Amino acid sequence: MGSPARVLVVDDDEDQRTTLARMVAALGYDAQTAFDGQDALEKLGSYPAHVLVTDLVMPRLDGRELLRALRQHHGPPAIVLTAHGSLEKAVSTVKDLGAFWYLEKPIEMPELSLLLERAASQSLLRQETDRLHRQLSYQGMLVDLVGKSPAMQQVFSLIRQVAEHNACVLITGESGTGKELAARAIHRLSARSGRPFIAVNCAALPESLIESELFGHEKGSFTGAVTSRPGCFELAHTGTLLLDEIGEMPIGTQAKLLRVLEDSRVRRLGGKAEFATDVHVIAATNRDPEEAVHKGQLRMDLYYRLNVFQIALPPLRERKDDIPLLVESMLGPLNEKFGCKVADVEPEAMAAFHKHNWPGNVRELRNVLSRAVILAGEGTIQMRHLPPGFAGSVPAERPAPRSSEAGLFIPIGYTVRDAERVLIERTLQYAGNNKTRAAAILGIGLKTLHTKLKEYREADGQPVATAEEA
Repeated sequence: MGSPARVLVVDDDEDQRTTLARMVAALGYDAQTAFDGQDALEKLGSYPAHVLVTDLVMPRLDGRELLRALRQHHGPPAIVLTAHGSLEKAVSTVKDLGAFWYLEKPIEMPELSLLLERAASQSLLRQETDRLHRQLSYQGMLVDLVGKSPAMQQVFSLIRQVAEHNACVLITGESGTGKELAARAIHRLSARSGRPFIAVNCAALPESLIESELFGHEKGSFTGAVTSRPGCFELAHTGTLLLDEIGEMPIGTQAKLLRVLEDSRVRRLGGKAEFATDVHVIAATNRDPEEAVHKGQLRMDLYYRLNVFQIALPPLRERKDDIPLLVESMLGPLNEKFGCKVADVEPEAMAAFHKHNWPGNVRELRNVLSRAVILAGEGTIQMRHLPPGFAGSVPAERPAPRSSEAGLFIPIGYTVRDAERVLIERTLQYAGNNKTRAAAILGIGLKTLHTKLKEYREADGQPVATAEEA
């Protein structure tokens, strides 16, 4: 058996503190005590507790301030003690500061036993998850990021460090390098991992709507505001907010964003009241942020506010040694998505991957692989499955149709509609009636394919397929 879980009991009343520590020890835990929040923080440095049991009202540093400090440093789950009549305050502490749960005095042994068991399990699970993430990062993976190269290992190290804090993060890198994946990794490794992760692309929103998207609006605040709506800061409360392509945000909105970051308070458009918001803000941009500041596209004060901790993602052309690992990590999900059974990539095709300059970075690699998986269907990806002219390759000559298996022959006199039906039906036959794969080969959406097939059945007087048959 392993060593017992460690519990730190924090209470300024010596009698209650001693009694509670004895109860914890009687339940099989290792127990130590602290007389207030400040003492608890000092003892946690040498006594890494799995669970904290703390009173709320204490001198120097009270329970709420203690929990706030622990939250900043990824501390252990805390059980809050509350006296009779202060239940509302305890519930508020659980909700606002992320305490595990509360216990009302006088403490009953069965309730204490149940909560300690659950809190200790959560703490040990978190530690094991962190250990596995560290192990995977040494093997070339961190959450959904992949790479064994020194450049990516440095990125992994920075992500692990900043995930323990709530400092603003600025992620830079070319389009397709995985900036959102890096932001999600920070969120997953942080104490906020069970809370919301909200991503908003500042470049995809029209200027007239971006403030409503960020801050929310009240009913009637502008034409079309028929109902009140929370903004991204409200939706991400206690979690993480990614502001992607921050350099595309209008200058006027940047000033309002800066005020929210400074005050941690938000007011909806058309609203009168401000409310506090607790959000870990991560910004991302594919521009050189200093150049954007110089050109007046990004406010200098906002840049400095966001650039507390910067992570620069390297382009794929500077870490080509990661390509085999990236390909290996992508093949499984792509096979599942398209219903294929592709095992690997032939050496000549892999050499082409290394030769290519990848202007679209990892996103382009995924797109090239998607096409190759669809065309190969099973077995090995070969040069003929790569895009024409890829990495300087010569596209394979198209064989002339010799039979119904080699291609399509559509005689003169067919309408475009008839030709489309022949193409769709033959592609379905080629894909083994796998509609997902057929739609990908045809370059249309799965919903569009289902609609076309339904039209053909109706035209032939056949019963329309159910959702299960489709």
